[in-house]
Amino acid sequence: MKAVNRSLFTWFSKVEIERRRRIQVSLWAYAYEIENNPIVSDQVFDEQCSKIDLSIMTGHSILDKWFIENFTPYTGQWIYKHPELNLLKQLYERVR
Repeated sequence: MKAVNRSLFTWFSKVEIERRRRIQVSLWAYAYEIENNPIVSDQVFDEQCSKIDLSIMTGHSILDKWFIENFTPYTGQWIYKHPELNLLKQLYERVR
């Protein structure tokens, strides 16, 4: 019998959920602050931002450090300092 690769089943791990949430709120902040095109309500944005857990390291050390030093859950102004604005712009262009 073939061995099962357990790493395939970690998609919904705490780390993966946190990583996805950070990408999501970054995209939303980018859309609102930079493109002047909100894609979710303030309530949804605030709700997801309040769930950001900075104690979880996502495996992207540069972004983990950046979030710890710059993220503020009650505003989207932090997006202007995001180290990967170019990638957020590309993602925004794909999903808008």
